[in-house]
Amino acid sequence: MHDNRPGRDPITGFLSRSSGLHAAARAVTEAESTASPLAVLWMDIDRFRQINESFGHAGGDRVIALVAERLRLALSGDSILLRMGSDEFVALIPSAVLQMAAEIGAMLLVEIERPLLIDNLLMRPSISMGIALHEAGEDSLRLLERAERAMLEAKRRGGKRVVVSGDERVTGRQGVQLAREELAVEGDLHRALESGGLSLEYQPLVGVDGRIEAVEALMRCNLPRRRLMPGKFIPVAEKTGLIVRLGEWSLLQGAQFAARLRDEGVATKVAINVSRAQLTSRSFAPALQAALICANVAPALIELEFTESLFLDVSETVQNNLRSVRAAGVGMAIDDFGCGYSSLSILKDLPASKLKLDRSFIKVLPEDRRAYAVVKAMAMLGRELGMTVIAEGVETAEQQAAVESAAVDAVQGYFHARPMPEEAMLAWLKERTTHEF
Repeated sequence: MHDNRPGRDPITGFLSRSSGLHAAARAVTEAESTASPLAVLWMDIDRFRQINESFGHAGGDRVIALVAERLRLALSGDSILLRMGSDEFVALIPSAVLQMAAEIGAMLLVEIERPLLIDNLLMRPSISMGIALHEAGEDSLRLLERAERAMLEAKRRGGKRVVVSGDERVTGRQGVQLAREELAVEGDLHRALESGGLSLEYQPLVGVDGRIEAVEALMRCNLPRRRLMPGKFIPVAEKTGLIVRLGEWSLLQGAQFAARLRDEGVATKVAINVSRAQLTSRSFAPALQAALICANVAPALIELEFTESLFLDVSETVQNNLRSVRAAGVGMAIDDFGCGYSSLSILKDLPASKLKLDRSFIKVLPEDRRAYAVVKAMAMLGRELGMTVIAEGVETAEQQAAVESAAVDAVQGYFHARPMPEEAMLAWLKERTTHEF
């Protein structure tokens, strides 16, 4: 059952991350004013990625909900429960001294490990836990950072255990730095969403015959004093749930650019990346339809890029969303193929018309003959399956010659063009069109 109360996580009913941070600040203020103890327990489900891969997103959600229910039943009514990430929970326990917090932690480890029946399979979930006790003058972020760092140490030691803050002093400084940086990036993303600091840049996919296959939309985050790189803000957006808002924004902006290219006489497909969080959300199909309608653009001018694992997720929400993409007439591409759990046995069943080979195969060309053999084989297989095969990350003339020799259909990379803002991309396309006539 989903909890739709404001500030609540819908799967668990716990406070959401943003509401939880405010609750933690209030709890620390209360502890300071009354000179009473406060314990923070930061918990993370062990091997949750394997659980998601085994049972799909819907099964993963069931595990999350069941573990959350066990936490709720095992803890007293004074405890405040937060969902801090996909499989991470925090319990704020007022008036708990160290011995009491340690006893509660040990009890929770046993309680969580009781067998769960998921899809007729009996499993025993486990958690890694970090405990931190509030220190005089310490703010809530610092307290949470120490609890999270202790949890990461529990993970490092193999999981299914409790680590008390202070037992991981050797690796602590780096943990504090990373945690503070993550919180800072989260704040920056909120400001960028509110102030217009987000933008899209576009990189063309160029056919070996010179035609433009599509332009891929790539998100950028620019703040008054610095520019956040995607490798910094995308992981934080995924962990905090902001990736859904960012993804919906990208859908609308990309669709509007596709409409503009059409109106400017250089109609070109715009490829937009879709995250797991988007595709597992019930808001995805309405957001896609809204983007197409608001931009007044034909679905054929939009292409969505998914990683292969998303096509394999058997959960009802994901499959319904994929069906909605097909029904809308929007194209689909498999992104970064070959870098994860790629399986040739299922490739024939995937509803995608484009296959993008991961740059890890391309960057070692032309020297690595085995990588060349893989690219050549995939180009031939893709063609037999009716797919357009794209080589990602082509940066040199030698790599371009190698992928052409391997008979890929198109390439993407710095050799042809770096990602560029909307105006520059439009001018680039117009210039190429002019030279063709």
